[in-house]
Amino acid sequence: MPAKPGSSRDVAAEITNLIIRKLEEGVPPWSRPWRSEGGGGRPLRHCGTPYTGINTFYLWAIADAQAYRSRYWMTYRQAEALGGHVRRGELGSLSVYYSSFKKTESNPVTGAEKERSIRFLRHYIVFNADQVDGLPAYYYGSMQEPAPLDPSVHQDAIDRFFSAIPADVRHGGDRAYFSPTFDYIQMPHPRTFRTMDHYASVRGHESTHWSGSASRLARTFGKRFGDNAYSFEELVAEIGSGLICAHLGLPNELHDSHASYVGHWLGILKGDKTAIIHAAAKAEQAFNYLSSFSNGDDAQEPEADTAAGAVPVAETA
Repeated sequence: MPAKPGSSRDVAAEITNLIIRKLEEGVPPWSRPWRSEGGGGRPLRHCGTPYTGINTFYLWAIADAQAYRSRYWMTYRQAEALGGHVRRGELGSLSVYYSSFKKTESNPVTGAEKERSIRFLRHYIVFNADQVDGLPAYYYGSMQEPAPLDPSVHQDAIDRFFSAIPADVRHGGDRAYFSPTFDYIQMPHPRTFRTMDHYASVRGHESTHWSGSASRLARTFGKRFGDNAYSFEELVAEIGSGLICAHLGLPNELHDSHASYVGHWLGILKGDKTAIIHAAAKAEQAFNYLSSFSNGDDAQEPEADTAAGAVPVAETA
């Protein structure tokens, strides 16, 4: 049953704890789900709208842990409206969003009043379609493995996505990185990768770094993450790569050169229960920015981060 309004749950901690557990199991939720059985791609609301931000990775992690095959999630009432019913004893999962309210404060010296907006995390309970009986057939995941995709279909999608991004990409050597000083992406030659899917995964990681440059999204983290800012940027880039791979229908594996960051990520997440929500939001922003080039949007520059004491990101792998 849905949680009662006003019930007190530390939803940020619940989400963070699950992400930490999946990382410790060696299964980052932004890289696993579309390689497992059942439907790939982002989790979907009952109406077919994809989830975004932290909900994407949290519901991916839940689906992976519970072996759900369906991509669809819905509230108890939405399931009833579709003619289904949640099976007795099934436990729901969290779906979160930010809300806000206005608060007027008075200056104790001048008496002047100032209104400010206060954001807070809200949640509701959703169930996977696999927990619901009686839904139309298309809500349920296929019981058969999908046929392998023609590599040319993958390649067309890879080329269309990355060729539209106006980044300076150079090939050669045995390292992949983004140089913020000279504003270019360095990649090994495609032929050195096991497959073009792996090449696209790494290029998605570096393109996410590219999106955060001072002349584009100006992604900085300031004093909040301090010495961990570099590792946090790597987390954003890895999640961004996961979103790109899911968008293109590609597999995504944690690249060897990034495996050493897992320990740092765990430290950040254990020290700040809202860090993964922040990272997911930044990765989503980067993905939308990169996608806008191939979608034919104007790709206008969004507002830059204005965190106090912002720390510029050094050359990022």
